[in-house]
Amino acid sequence: MMVLTYTLIPAFAALAGAIVALFARPSPIAISAIQHFAAGVVFAAAAGEILPDVVHGGSVWATAIGGVAGVVAMLMVKQMEGFLKGSTGLLVAVAIDILVDGLVLGIGFAAGARTGLLLTIALTLEVLFLGLTVATEMAETVKSRLRIVTTIAVLLLLLPAGALLAAPVAMLPGPVMTGFLAFGLISLLYLVTEELLVDAHETPDRPWVTAMFFAGFLILLVIEELMA
Repeated sequence: MMVLTYTLIPAFAALAGAIVALFARPSPIAISAIQHFAAGVVFAAAAGEILPDVVHGGSVWATAIGGVAGVVAMLMVKQMEGFLKGSTGLLVAVAIDILVDGLVLGIGFAAGARTGLLLTIALTLEVLFLGLTVATEMAETVKSRLRIVTTIAVLLLLLPAGALLAAPVAMLPGPVMTGFLAFGLISLLYLVTEELLVDAHETPDRPWVTAMFFAGFLILLVIEELMA
């Protein structure tokens, strides 16, 4: 399946981010800039690709049910992250994030190849940051770099797993498809507002760092226009 091939792109990006973090740790400002840029790209993908499909899906109930399901799922993830502490909590939270990313990517490809491709670009940047973060935090307690990279590689298997779970969505009736797209939309907005930007603002903002959000947003808009 095409979607499984595309999941390799963010997977390799995450591994590259982990390796960079272990051998040449980026500065907090550089990480914040990456987070802003990734947030802009993900937001553009959500607003430019998934939102129009949801609006034109023509099913208010499907949109409402899918959206509420997305909110509940993301809040449950937030609560779980609060309960689990230490390295175990980190790995569980990351595993859930990666699985949800795979689901969203699978839903995107179910909506169309173009949507799936643009989501691949957006989620590649997000998962790259995830690799950087996990490797940096694990390095504080785990001395073996090989073990860290191997752990991240195993977690990344959840990307194709999530995409496979979403594969049957393409064969579902239109209204049900709209519900799944609404779920994916909420998941992406949560990712931007409650994860990427929240973490990015832990470092004092600088004008050029803030501008990276809009750079990411505009770049994906340009790519969308070129693909139209």
